[in-house]
Amino acid sequence: MGNLNDRFRLDGSTAVVTGASFGLGYGIAEGLAESGANIVAVSRRAENLKDVQAVVASYGRECLPVVCDVSDQDQVDAMVAQALERFGRIDILVNNAGIIKRSPAVDFTEADWKSVIDVNLNGVWYCCQAAGRAMVSQKRGKIINIGSVLSFQGGILVPSYAAAKGALGQLTQALANEWASEGVNVNGIAPGYCVTANTEALRADAGRSEAILARIPAGRWGTPDDLKGAAVFLASEASDYIHGHMLVVDGGWLGR
Repeated sequence: MGNLNDRFRLDGSTAVVTGASFGLGYGIAEGLAESGANIVAVSRRAENLKDVQAVVASYGRECLPVVCDVSDQDQVDAMVAQALERFGRIDILVNNAGIIKRSPAVDFTEADWKSVIDVNLNGVWYCCQAAGRAMVSQKRGKIINIGSVLSFQGGILVPSYAAAKGALGQLTQALANEWASEGVNVNGIAPGYCVTANTEALRADAGRSEAILARIPAGRWGTPDDLKGAAVFLASEASDYIHGHMLVVDGGWLGR
């Protein structure tokens, strides 16, 4: 088995992180690089990737920036091909890219429904399938799907987001059932309420922000740093016997 600490190291591995420019994706990419992984940083805009390139380089790791809209299957296939061409293999995939639209259900537009499902669910499926082919072929891989506490709850005013995150939990289990025997671990992280662009509207609403904080036993909003340990664990050999699990990182929200 070797040294336990060594089982958490990611030296020489290649990690694809979607939505790596900001927020949780940026934090996860940094955490994986700090633990030894080279990073394929994915974003819809090239200019957004400069900061994550710099932080990955600061840990002495390689960073391949790739422009890709994960809701477009052709772009996803091209992104995975670029990663394989550069590094020869994909060891870790973090499906973090996501958007949110807020509106009462009776007023929710078809465009808002479709845009969220396309990115938050279809995009995850495209990335899992494309990277999963490589992982199954190499008989080794770690897929981490970023869900939400709304993978378990309905939330308020976010029907498409809740639907996508709920389905993501089921997709994680379905792929784990197929690929565990192929040496591929498919798991997820379900963050609670974190300081990101997606929660900016909630944090700006004094009443909602106060109500949310009152329910979090930890007494604070989460940060991207809070997800680093969970991501490194699920990406490492230390989690080799964990399949189809959603690891909740929520400051205790779901326990209330």
